Amino acid sequence: MRPLEREEALRLLGTVPLGRVVFTRHALPAVRPVSHLLDGGEIVLRVHDGGAPAALAAPSEASGAVVAYETDDLDPRTRLGWSVVITGFAVEVADPVLAARYARRLRPWVQGPEPTRVVRIRPDLVTGFRLERDPAADVRAG
Repeated sequence: MRPLEREEALRLLGTVPLGRVVFTRHALPAVRPVSHLLDGGEIVLRVHDGGAPAALAAPSEASGAVVAYETDDLDPRTRLGWSVVITGFAVEVADPVLAARYARRLRPWVQGPEPTRVVRIRPDLVTGFRLERDPAADVRAG
């Protein structure tokens, strides 16, 4: 297992369309799968009004809700790949022009009514690892 530098972790996060947002709901941890995009180093999501993840979006920078965001690309057969976890503050995108631009670029991961709100997460803590094949183990096995 090799730790990832911040830049590599964010780059990898941007290569996949789905992840899991972790937030607090009724004073307990909650996790939901969501579609995302990476824009300027921030994670952007769309959520439904009234849905559980909508509660994670604080209306302003000053009162951003603390959340975690996790995504990965792990091969179940080889058990190799990578995982990235972001911890930061989630705020609603209030600018209607910017929100509309994100909405056009972000496809929901499930069929149904279109999400009505756009949320961005500013990464403060970025951690990740890559699971790689050990070349020394290949030599010993060969």
